[in-house]
Amino acid sequence: MPSIYDAIREDHNLHRDLLDRIADTSGASEERKTAWDAFYREIKSHSAAEEETFYSKLMQQTWGQDAARHSVHEHAQMDEMLEELREMDFSSTGWLTRFKTLKHDYEHHMEEEEQDVFKRARQVIGEEENDAYGERFLKRKSQEAELIPEKRADALED
Repeated sequence: MPSIYDAIREDHNLHRDLLDRIADTSGASEERKTAWDAFYREIKSHSAAEEETFYSKLMQQTWGQDAARHSVHEHAQMDEMLEELREMDFSSTGWLTRFKTLKHDYEHHMEEEEQDVFKRARQVIGEEENDAYGERFLKRKSQEAELIPEKRADALED
C-alpha cells in the first residue's frame, strides 16, 4: 500500500499527464472528450478524498488549519471551473481559455501541496501512519468516484 504522500503524488502525476493530453487536443475531438472525462472523474474523487482523509487530519494542528483551508478553497475554485468547462462547447475559444486557467491553477496547487504542505504534514502524519492514511485515501477516493453523479445532481438542485 502506498503512503498517503505517494498516493497523492501518483494521482498528481496522472493529473499532470491528463492536463497535458487535453492541452494537446483541439476542438470537440473524441480524444479531448475522453481525456476530459477521465480528468473530471479523477479530480472530483481525488479532491473529496484528500479533504476527508488528509486535510481533516492536518486541521488538528493550528498551522494545519490555514494550510487545509487554503487548499480546500482552491479545490472549491477548481470545482467551479470544472463545472463551467463541463457545460461549455469543447470547440469554443472560451473553453480553451478557461481550461488554460484551470491547468495553470491546478499545477500551482499540486506543486504547493507537494513542496510545502507535505513537509509540514509529516509532523502530523508520521511514517508509522503513512500507509494507513494512504489506504484510507485510496478507499475513500474509490467511494467518491461512485458518488460523482449523485453529488452533481444534488448540486444542480441547489
